[in-house]
Amino acid sequence: MKVLVYAPHNDDEVLGVGGTMAKHIANGDEVYVCEVTASLVESRKQLMQDEARKVHKYLGVKETIFLNFPTVELPHVETRKFNNAVTEVVTRIQPDIVYIPFSGDMHRDHAIVAEAVMVAVRPISAPYVKTVLAYETLSETGWHYPSADKAFIPNVFIDITGFIDNKTTAMEMYEAQLKEDPHPRSAEGIRALAKFRGGTIGVSYAEAFMCIRYRD
Repeated sequence: MKVLVYAPHNDDEVLGVGGTMAKHIANGDEVYVCEVTASLVESRKQLMQDEARKVHKYLGVKETIFLNFPTVELPHVETRKFNNAVTEVVTRIQPDIVYIPFSGDMHRDHAIVAEAVMVAVRPISAPYVKTVLAYETLSETGWHYPSADKAFIPNVFIDITGFIDNKTTAMEMYEAQLKEDPHPRSAEGIRALAKFRGGTIGVSYAEAFMCIRYRD
């Protein structure tokens, strides 16, 4: 099975799907990660992408794709150009499962990426995509102003009890992004959310998702 994870920024994939990615890989699935944006500062860009490669090698990701669109500038990128770049990745990989950021996240980049991927995975255009799941990102999901369309309401939970250490170790490799407790992007914050999501379904640790599409 092929799995494609879209990350608006380096580290979003670990925060939202790190344990699930590790579980997929342990089960023999091919996992691909598409990092959509990059810093306009070349030294910062290189640092973050080097860290991403290190993290993905540790997890066992088959391929990392960097689209290199400017961070925070996605609203100014031509829609057709952006959608085409996102779609080209889907067309080439032909994944069975696609993970996307939650469209109600506070960071506008997340919503734009989610919308572009939904264009790319339209059933008539990408019939091989059977499942689309939206993930939550610590310090982005849930920090928006309260309204129905900004509320992350998970209805899919994946048990990552055997992979929580993979998730936290991977995040610790993002040295430029890891924060100190009580910041939600700390190792403690990551473990606490996974513990809470796990308790929802009666396991030690879990990651939560909103099911956008499912087909068996």
